[in-house]
Amino acid sequence: MNQFKGCGVALVTPFHEDFSLDLDGLKRLIDHVIAGGVDYLVVLGTTGETATLTKKEKKKVLETCVKHTANRVPIMIGIGGNNTSALIEDIQETDFTGVSAILSVSPYYNKPSQAGIIAHYQAVADIAPVPVMLYNIPGRTMSNMTASTTLTLAKHPNIFGMKEASGNLEQCIRIAAAMPSDFLLVSGDDLMTKALSSIGGAGIISVLANALPATFKKLSHGTDQEKLQATYSILDLNELMYLEGNPVGIKNLLKHLGICGDQVRLPMLKASKTLNDQIKQAFDRI
Repeated sequence: MNQFKGCGVALVTPFHEDFSLDLDGLKRLIDHVIAGGVDYLVVLGTTGETATLTKKEKKKVLETCVKHTANRVPIMIGIGGNNTSALIEDIQETDFTGVSAILSVSPYYNKPSQAGIIAHYQAVADIAPVPVMLYNIPGRTMSNMTASTTLTLAKHPNIFGMKEASGNLEQCIRIAAAMPSDFLLVSGDDLMTKALSSIGGAGIISVLANALPATFKKLSHGTDQEKLQATYSILDLNELMYLEGNPVGIKNLLKHLGICGDQVRLPMLKASKTLNDQIKQAFDRI
């Protein structure tokens, strides 16, 4: 699965002011990130506000992405949940034409045991028609996948990587030290990309790459000095992306760039005037 090394972008789902899908905005965004040098797209992840999309809308977003991308870069689809049987049903009902992999977040809210997380992913990977990447983000799921859990799941023939967003560098080092040679450890935190690269990481699935794909191309493929400078350049802007929730910040930045609007769906709200001004000022300093 070397096609998922480097920079992946967690695509937002653009909306019109009436909250309907903005598919033209989505197409502009796809062209923007591909032109900027991203290696692959992650469609319908949490940054894409999938919790607020209907099944019909998800299907339309995926169809639009596959058709408009036209095989220029690979596509990974986000399909996760905390009801294992329902998740399996979703996978079985999904058309994977043009899709090369699944990104599946660890079960949220239920706070399962490590054994439960392992059983969940094994059940998903057993039936998935494409390879599966794990996703650990304790800040959202309220449960952490330990290094031991990740390494156990790495042995499954249909699990090829981990998007790690725990912020725990020691945990990441333990994964990197013992993972199979073909397993991909991918950063789920933009600022941690360089650090994970230094211990054997394979790249990033980025939020900010929606707006700054060229910066994240350097962060993924540049020299050590270029990676450092890219990291330093996003330091202030990255913090602002999450002050009022994701994808509020990145959508506001995309509006400043004229790529798509900043509308989000409840319970999220558009960026406040204060955050809007802070994002503009931080972007102008880059």
